[in-house]
Amino acid sequence: MPTQRSSAGDPALTLQLLWRDPAAIPRHGPRQGLSIDAVVDAATELADAEGLEALTMRRVAQSLGVAPMTVYTYVPGKAELLDLMLDAAYGRMARTGTSGQPWRQRVTAIAADNKALFETHPWAATVSTIRPPLGPGQLAKYEHELSAFDGLGLDDITVDDCLAYLLTFIQAAARAAADARDQQRDSAMDDEQWWAANAPLLARVFDEDAYPTAARVGSAAGAAHGGAYHPGHAYEFGLQRVLDGLAALIDARG
Repeated sequence: MPTQRSSAGDPALTLQLLWRDPAAIPRHGPRQGLSIDAVVDAATELADAEGLEALTMRRVAQSLGVAPMTVYTYVPGKAELLDLMLDAAYGRMARTGTSGQPWRQRVTAIAADNKALFETHPWAATVSTIRPPLGPGQLAKYEHELSAFDGLGLDDITVDDCLAYLLTFIQAAARAAADARDQQRDSAMDDEQWWAANAPLLARVFDEDAYPTAARVGSAAGAAHGGAYHPGHAYEFGLQRVLDGLAALIDARG
């Protein structure tokens, strides 16, 4: 499936829709009671259940019980719909209060909120947001998350860099976790079961003497995590390294 990107639609119309500009909202829609929010909610429910590959304007219309052209009256296309879905998810996500807490706790809370967002809406982690949808949900999210770096003596550009660094890690971890879940579902085996099933073949083809370090380290990691990769451990280990890296920067700049 091609990479899905935010802000890929008509930028002017997308901004009007994100901010619910009256000029972009039909005064008399073809279906009484239907709205942009109803379309976005139906699309989000579909993507949550089946992923973005299942998201089409026709499927959204079917879930709403209307003709496809009715949906186009409210949202012009899938690109604009994706931005509306992301912004709505951002608007509804948790924003843990961290006022007065040490910066590590504030940043950890931001990480946890974003992790929860991607667990609720796994499709959101697969969307490239290099050009984010600049709606009310996105801006409220950004405003809140910047506060995690208040009072640290960092200039504005560095604060933005720190937040981007953190969020990039969280999104990558969420994608890897989703891949692990999909693989387990598709194979009907967890990692430990998969490795056990394939161990006899590996024993026949793998020469431990030729790859002694790989054999030693791989065995230790596999025994510790029940497989070659454990999403929960990878997230916790990676987050601590992100925090350590930010600490080094903050100490140097402070």
